[in-house]
Amino acid sequence: MATEWQGKSRGSVLGYKIFVFCIKKLGLRTAYFVLIFVAFYFCFFAKDSTKSIYYYFRKRRQYSKLKSLISIYKSYFVFGQTIIDKIAISSGLRNKFTYEFDGIDHLDTILKSKKGGILISAHVGNFEIAEYFLNELELEEDVTISLLTTDTEHGDIKAYLESVTTKSNIKFIIIQDDLSHIFEINAALSRNEIICITGDRYVKPSKSLSHNLLGQEALFPAGPFLLGSRLKVPVIFVYVMKETTKHYHLYARTAEVKQRDHMALLESYTENLEWILNKYPLQWFNYFDFWNDLKD
Repeated sequence: MATEWQGKSRGSVLGYKIFVFCIKKLGLRTAYFVLIFVAFYFCFFAKDSTKSIYYYFRKRRQYSKLKSLISIYKSYFVFGQTIIDKIAISSGLRNKFTYEFDGIDHLDTILKSKKGGILISAHVGNFEIAEYFLNELELEEDVTISLLTTDTEHGDIKAYLESVTTKSNIKFIIIQDDLSHIFEINAALSRNEIICITGDRYVKPSKSLSHNLLGQEALFPAGPFLLGSRLKVPVIFVYVMKETTKHYHLYARTAEVKQRDHMALLESYTENLEWILNKYPLQWFNYFDFWNDLKD
């Protein structure tokens, strides 16, 4: 049976405690060293995610079998690095990292419009550290981000991380079955806030849209594209990608939105997502059968 995204990431509190200890007591290099063995563990014991990411490299990227297998390990390793980096940056080690911003003018334009805006991202790179870099940009308006989420991550892991890291300034809007989150979104936009949502994880039984990605039809959540095409606010595609051990590249691209044309917005999104995946093929962190229901 194909593995679908269930809304929760793999991991344990003990694993996070080990990495936090390494980061704070032994340094980032030690944490990365431990990660070498953890990444190997996931290659062999996270069978569902390994199978899914192998399909991505072998069938969608057309890698050889050997390159696909090597890329699985590299992908787990880079993913682990982004988690370590997020913990380190939020624990007071921001000065250990550098960044560059490609498209700051797009974000500035949103804030000047006084209507708020929507950022659509994906499970690539390390968007969760964006706030620590955005706060340092010379923008004419303060940036307030509200993240639209299902809030299904493991509560014990979240509680532990909150106890050892600096409190995030990102606000959370929880997706509700009764759609009450729509009122919170409108209120946030009226305050000139930025709504951020990922567009690449569809969870049953929510509404979905079908579109081609990397040569194969896949299902996408309908919500981000319905909102983006109907709320009459600017929409930007944004990614935070890891380039070297301690350097990140932030990308922002404006989406051309036709009123109430959600499929056109989805098409623009998939084209942009393919562009970023072609630049950073190892940073596709959707470890589930993304092309699940529509594969040949």
